[in-house]
Amino acid sequence: MIQDFTLHEGVALYGLLAEEARDVVLKIDREGFVVHASSGIERLGITIPDMLINPHLADLAEPDQADTLRAFLGVVMRGGSASGWFEFAARRADGGTDWFTLQLRPLLDGDGTAYGAIGIMRSIEERRALEERLFAATLTDPLTGLANRRAFRTMLRHLARHRPGGSLALFDIGHLHPLWLRHGASAGDRIVSTFAGLLRQLLHRNHILARIGDERFGVLMPDDAPPAAEAVAASALAELARATDNGAPEPIDLRASVGISAICGDADETLRRAELALVHARARGRGRIACGDTPPGQRRRA
Repeated sequence: MIQDFTLHEGVALYGLLAEEARDVVLKIDREGFVVHASSGIERLGITIPDMLINPHLADLAEPDQADTLRAFLGVVMRGGSASGWFEFAARRADGGTDWFTLQLRPLLDGDGTAYGAIGIMRSIEERRALEERLFAATLTDPLTGLANRRAFRTMLRHLARHRPGGSLALFDIGHLHPLWLRHGASAGDRIVSTFAGLLRQLLHRNHILARIGDERFGVLMPDDAPPAAEAVAASALAELARATDNGAPEPIDLRASVGISAICGDADETLRRAELALVHARARGRGRIACGDTPPGQRRRA
């Protein structure tokens, strides 16, 4: 491919090129069409020598990013700053998506007018994958695989702001602390994991389950008013009461206490009401449900 570049273009090329096998080196004409490319571009299903009409640079990006890439190219071709890297997703030949970062430098003729550009597309798939794993780790409870408290608060704020009217339920299995003291953290962790798995199976598909404390789980029910949420919680508690953990060093009571509150327009107030309801439920024993929007006399046992 190198023989396709003039000496001037070669200097520009080596100013960009790093010795990475997955890099794609491009030469672009005045209109933005790719006239030469290194073999790495073939992973995108493009073989320049075999094409009757060469692809435009913007055609390499996913449709929703094509206009932004076209605008970036326009800045470069007008002599604007090209010192930064432009990130975009490109469609592979097999239908998958790869992420690249692109840098371009204009090729100027004698009067300073750009007659094309030379650039390098560098794969950032590994970096993007790492970023996604790190992002997921910040929002996921490592023991149960559920959303963690940070993710839960974010989702609750969203519902409070945009979809008030559903319910928040707090499930608490706060009787495990003595078990941890007697048998160690691994026994308690096993019970928490078992409880999380059972609760996930018992809830509806549209419910959002998160572990928000050592022994506490939050359930967001966007489509259920408190009476419906209370019925779901009662059914779940009945199933949990019949379940046992056979691997535990002693019989484990999987009953939980539940506090329920309607999701209002204030996330903090919603959580405060649910916490207060949970206090009332725990004060009355395990397997109890209390609703923050229900008079005490109407609270019932599961």
